[in-house]
Amino acid sequence: MAKRSKLNNLVIIAIVLIGVMIAVVLVGFVLPKPKEVLQGQAETSDYRISSKVPSRVKEFRVQTGDKVKAGDTLVIMDSPEVIAKLEQAKAGEAAARAIELKAQNGARQQEIQGAYELWQKAKAGLEVWEKSYARVSRLYDEGVIPAQKRDEAEAQLKAMQATEKAARSQYEMAREGARREDKMAAAAQVARVQGMVQEVEGYMKETVLLATADGTVTEVFPKVGELVGQGAPIMNIAKDDDIRFIFNVREDYLPGMTIDTEVPVYIPAVDRDIKVRITSVNVMGSYATWKATKALDQYDLKTFEVTARPVKQEDVKGVLAGMTAIIK
Repeated sequence: MAKRSKLNNLVIIAIVLIGVMIAVVLVGFVLPKPKEVLQGQAETSDYRISSKVPSRVKEFRVQTGDKVKAGDTLVIMDSPEVIAKLEQAKAGEAAARAIELKAQNGARQQEIQGAYELWQKAKAGLEVWEKSYARVSRLYDEGVIPAQKRDEAEAQLKAMQATEKAARSQYEMAREGARREDKMAAAAQVARVQGMVQEVEGYMKETVLLATADGTVTEVFPKVGELVGQGAPIMNIAKDDDIRFIFNVREDYLPGMTIDTEVPVYIPAVDRDIKVRITSVNVMGSYATWKATKALDQYDLKTFEVTARPVKQEDVKGVLAGMTAIIK
């Protein structure tokens, strides 16, 4: 009797288990499958503010979290070395301009007058020797003096002619001023020094750092008074008008997510749905994005990076980098 009761209990248990299994299967077919959720995050394009010259942080005009507009003053740096270089360059420019002015103006009036007087003196001496040579030549023709005296007078005449020509050349050179090549060299030197001044002035402008685009200050690296090296980042600014959403999507969820497709994205932080357009689908290169499924379907699945941008820019107002984005 006891054995029959035990057997009946086993049969009842088996029937119950089979019923439960059938119920689970039926529920699985009847109830709708839950939607898959793809989770990503919002990202922005950032740019960093840095100085072209080594300098010390003098003053911050903004702090983390501040909104900035293009052209706003962000940081004022202090660089005494650049100021000294600018003074040196300006002094060099003044010297080069003086040399150019001297080359353009030529000799002073007193120098020109002195060269003229020497020329006139040489002309007078030449006239005296021309007359003397004429008298000596007549005396030689009359046989009064020997040929040697005539030759000596001729040599003196030629010497005076050369002296007169040299004095005249000196006068003309003083009147004309510097040579054309010297004037060109002086002008080129001025241009070179002007370039040096402009270069240092450009470095001076780099001591006042401005925002190049609208955005939000996300990080400030140094403190006031710290020395910052050339090109070292001073602060990071996120562009508020360049928000995009990044999703890592397994390839079996990619159907329907093609470029230019519009999908709704839910942002929990602002409790708002935003319509976005898929702009790129790129394979992720890391091997860690593979998912082994050979035991099920005889192939592996790879993950792709899907980038989407808002259809309307005003829809992402209040959305910040790092906020969660969900596609159902």
